[in-house]
Amino acid sequence: MEHHPAAVWLTEAASAAQQQGAGNLLRVVLIVMVVGCVLTAWFLLRGYKREDD
Repeated sequence: MEHHPAAVWLTEAASAAQQQGAGNLLRVVLIVMVVGCVLTAWFLLRGYKREDD
């Protein structure tokens, strides 16, 4: 089996990413939470709109 430097680099990058913790998961959770809050606020405030003609 040949030695591929790219495969070694990918393996080292993957192991380094696992050692850093849950950074990506936290980022995704925060983005989903913000988007959910915006959609909830839009949905709730939409009902308070009055059309006084």
